[in-house]
Amino acid sequence: MASLRMIGIGVGALALAGAVVWAVWPEPTAVDMARVSRAPLQVTVGAEGITRVREPYAITAPITGMTTRSPVQVGDPVTEGDTVVAIIQPADPALLDVRTRLQAEAAVTEAEAAVRLAESNLERAQSTLDHVTAQLARDRALAERGTIPRRMLEDIEAQHVSARQGLSAAESELDLHRATLARTRAQLVGPATRLLPGADPGDCCVEIVAPHTGTVLEVSDLSARLVQAGSPLLVIGDLTDLEIELDLLSSDAVRVPPGARALVDRWGGDGLLEARVRRIEPAAFTRVSALGIEEQRVRLRLDFDTPPEGRNGLGDRFRVHVRVVLWEGEEVLQLPQAALFRHAGGWAVFALEEGRARLTPVEIGHQSGGQAELLDGLAPGAQVVLYPPSALDDGARVRPRAE
Repeated sequence: MASLRMIGIGVGALALAGAVVWAVWPEPTAVDMARVSRAPLQVTVGAEGITRVREPYAITAPITGMTTRSPVQVGDPVTEGDTVVAIIQPADPALLDVRTRLQAEAAVTEAEAAVRLAESNLERAQSTLDHVTAQLARDRALAERGTIPRRMLEDIEAQHVSARQGLSAAESELDLHRATLARTRAQLVGPATRLLPGADPGDCCVEIVAPHTGTVLEVSDLSARLVQAGSPLLVIGDLTDLEIELDLLSSDAVRVPPGARALVDRWGGDGLLEARVRRIEPAAFTRVSALGIEEQRVRLRLDFDTPPEGRNGLGDRFRVHVRVVLWEGEEVLQLPQAALFRHAGGWAVFALEEGRARLTPVEIGHQSGGQAELLDGLAPGAQVVLYPPSALDDGARVRPRAE
């Protein structure tokens, strides 16, 4: 009986000791896990860009004048050499004050009198020529019969030449005074009488036709107005020939290789658009960011590889998001960046080995999009701890976190 009691006490003591050990034994730390795998990897730099027509045509007024209301509006298609895009009429003459008008009217009266005088001189010259012509005919008949001497015939012939020259001078004088009359009458022309009665406005105007087939992108002003020579009227361009203007930080721009591929998203349509870097400008410019920080930026120009039918609706000065590909590879061994942390001047991870977290140094290459290229340290399929807690030690027991 005593032996049985001792055995019971021993079993109870063992059970109590086991319970104590079980109570104080550390639980495995619950962590998130990920696997090292092979997959495509791209290193990109992204920024907001703006689409632009590659070769816009800015049309300006060739002369100073009064442009009519614009015959085209923004969005209208135009055809090279056929579509009239602007009409410029002569500018309205200035209004006359009372003194200037009286002086002009007096000049007109003076010119009208000079015309009448010239007309009288012309009639007198014509009469003189007719008389001398008749006298010349009679004297030639008499000279043939020998009735008058040769000298009298020569005299009448000279008078005939003089009479013809007098008539020509009278005609020129009349033309001169008529021109003077027209000039003085022109001084009386005001804004309401700048065109002749019944004249077609197009007869005195300059019609500007489209220099290129495309679409009207901008009209400076639809209304009729006075324009100076060189004033902008409108801009046209071909919406099928677009490029992208992109601004990158200078530190990012130096990493962009010539001819780099680019992906365009958030442009409003479905899918990604393909583009390629055509030019990287050699000079940077300063821009103040939204946080008030001065940044040195470099402008890049990209050409679309996607044909126009694949980007319907995209127009001039539309905002798009561009990711320029700096490096890319297929079947790249990689792991999440969330598993990495700094250790002994390099990178390290906690790898899962038989239920324990083992501190493993790794060598990292390119990083992008939350993934890092793994050059050395782990094999494909290995599991690593994501977001390792600061209290996690090498060799600590871990378990996957329940989802």
